[in-house]
Amino acid sequence: MTTIPQDTADSLREVLVRALRTSTSALRQLVSGLRTAVSALAVMVLMAVCAVTAPVGVGLLSAPLALRALHAVAGRERKRLARWGPGIHAPDPPPARLRAALLDPATRRELRWLLRHSTLGLLLGLFGLWLPLAAFRDSLFPLVWPVLPAGATSTSLGFGTVHSWPGALSVSLLGVGWMAVILGLAPGLARLQARPGRSLLAAGPDTDLSLRVAELTASRAAALDAHATELRRIERSLHDGTQNRIVTVAVLLGAARRMAARDPGRADELLERAQSAAEQALAELRAVSRSILPPVLSDRGLAEALAGLAAECAVPCRTDAETRERCAASVESTAYFVVAEALTNIAKHSGATRAAVTVRTRGGRLQVRIEDDGRGGADEEGGTGLAGIRRRVAAHDGTLRVTSPPGGPTVLEVDLPTGT
Repeated sequence: MTTIPQDTADSLREVLVRALRTSTSALRQLVSGLRTAVSALAVMVLMAVCAVTAPVGVGLLSAPLALRALHAVAGRERKRLARWGPGIHAPDPPPARLRAALLDPATRRELRWLLRHSTLGLLLGLFGLWLPLAAFRDSLFPLVWPVLPAGATSTSLGFGTVHSWPGALSVSLLGVGWMAVILGLAPGLARLQARPGRSLLAAGPDTDLSLRVAELTASRAAALDAHATELRRIERSLHDGTQNRIVTVAVLLGAARRMAARDPGRADELLERAQSAAEQALAELRAVSRSILPPVLSDRGLAEALAGLAAECAVPCRTDAETRERCAASVESTAYFVVAEALTNIAKHSGATRAAVTVRTRGGRLQVRIEDDGRGGADEEGGTGLAGIRRRVAAHDGTLRVTSPPGGPTVLEVDLPTGT
């Protein structure tokens, strides 16, 4: 009998678990899109009523209310998409006057999004809600078939009846098919539902450069703040740790010199304590120097450095690094500390049983992904270090995306320029 190697079985298990998580997240996205799609449909109906009643004046009076509702539901969709992916920069506030608002390019793009999301987005959301219910209903049909009334519909598609056990088992195979559809199509459906919002609700090409100037200003401020924070951390480490050790060495050496003539045995004991304090000070100095720029980065590269972090992590962690090009030293250092902070958070707060770190270099960008199977619900305001990670990443004009719904999984995706 042929047995599957353990490594192959573990790889297949990881692929299956990842597919389940991805499809579950995609279903959640579809259902969350269903809520905004229902709101979009209501606004679409309001818009239609305004258009029909405009000749008699009623529509003109209610048009400002309809436009405010349009902007509100578009803002909700931007926030929703930001929870499931990169944030969307909103355009400038629309004009207050009705005529100018209707001629505003951003408003016209929102109207196009409204039409698509209230139709296609609504259908995709309903499909994402119906799929897991159909899979659950059909896969468990043989358990409830004996107690169903005669002539009851057997499948979730609404047709067919079952008169025997083979027929009931065939319905459960349909449920397995629905599960395969979820695994294979749900992520694509979620992307299809989100595409109109990401393309139409973002600031258009006609937006002035003030947004980019604001981003660069914030990036520069983040760089200065990160630099100041790092200097304060190094100063505290040297002052509270190493300096105290060196003072202790000096005091012990002075006491040993005075004790040498009177009590050589006591002097030897003091010299041993001084040597121990000096060794501790040296170890702390090495730790501080490694925290500034870990030597393993320059000696072995980012992939080996991250492998060392994963080996020291309290949670079993797998690394997959494919770096076709070396990045600037500051960029590799930022990626290293981002992964170190993320793994520390996973070990302390997530309750995870496994984690994974994936690194890729593509088109002059360094992409880092840290994922765990913990409880989720990571919050930047909760003291988990995410705010510090974001500052470090922003200092290099990079982006950080955090996806951490309650119940998990938590995924951190960092995109940095390689700087080469």
